Amino acid sequence: MIKKIFLYTLLTLIVIVVGSFGICYYSLQQFSKQQINVTPNNQMFVLKKGTSIHQLITQLKEEKLLDRAFLLPYLYKLDPSLSSIKAGTYQLHPHMTVEEFLRLLVSGKESNFSIQFVEGKRAKDWLKVIQNTPYIQQTLTEKTDEEIAKLLGIEGSIEGWLTPDTYLYTADTLDINILKRAHMTMKSNLQKIWDNRDSDLPYQSPYEMLIIASIIEKETGLSSERANVASVFVNRLKAKMKLQTDPTIIYGLGDNYTGVIRRIDLTDTENPYNTYVIDGLPPTPIAMPSLASLEAAAHPAKTNYLFFVANGTGGHTFSDNYGNHQQAVNEYRRLIK
Repeated sequence: MIKKIFLYTLLTLIVIVVGSFGICYYSLQQFSKQQINVTPNNQMFVLKKGTSIHQLITQLKEEKLLDRAFLLPYLYKLDPSLSSIKAGTYQLHPHMTVEEFLRLLVSGKESNFSIQFVEGKRAKDWLKVIQNTPYIQQTLTEKTDEEIAKLLGIEGSIEGWLTPDTYLYTADTLDINILKRAHMTMKSNLQKIWDNRDSDLPYQSPYEMLIIASIIEKETGLSSERANVASVFVNRLKAKMKLQTDPTIIYGLGDNYTGVIRRIDLTDTENPYNTYVIDGLPPTPIAMPSLASLEAAAHPAKTNYLFFVANGTGGHTFSDNYGNHQQAVNEYRRLIK
């Protein structure tokens, strides 16, 4: 009789224990399939290095991402593979489950962000873009152009030395590392294009070609015109004529440019970028040139053009003598009136 009672008691305890384990297992399975509370305000989840399970639970509570976060340690015991989380910044999506969330942290697949550098913009414009772009670690804010150039291994100004493009990065990427990628791309592209340039160009170095490419970039936005614009500057350099290009004056004026080039600006000998006064090229590029402008500088059209002026319809009229150029100027003035 005593043995029967003992057996019944033992069986009852076993059923209770097994049932309890079953209920716990079922509850944890349901918990793992529970959706986290993703909203537009918490779609980016930042997990710092060295975060413990208890710190993760606290963070999930504070960010209101997960109800019953206290169950995480038990879920880890059920599936230890979910516990090897990695620090990083992760993009969350609506309807993501607890298990999907944890597997994302385990994968270490951080969210990629992008920053776009536009051709024709100046170095100082790009630096402002970097400073106003989220998830970039700022180290250059107080540095001068010369100091940044030194960090990039550039002698002189960084102007022109960065390739316009869209660059992907992960959170906390250093600003200087993004610039290094842009610089290495430009350095490589410039050398390749220089090595394959036309043989009769009046450039003494790849840097001079870079300067011309930057001027082409500022003079026209039409791909069909770049080679013709390049030919004008090449022909002028060969003829020992001054370049006489307005964008260089504007660059030299900097913040003093008011939107109009005055007569005094055309004769200003203090502006080293005044190509109406100086011979040859300005001292540095005046913008970040595109690959297309580099190619145009290396392979200008074969023309006799020495002048060009806006035609009032988005393009330019090219001339090989001053008389025809003056007629084109007068026509443009009639159109804008």
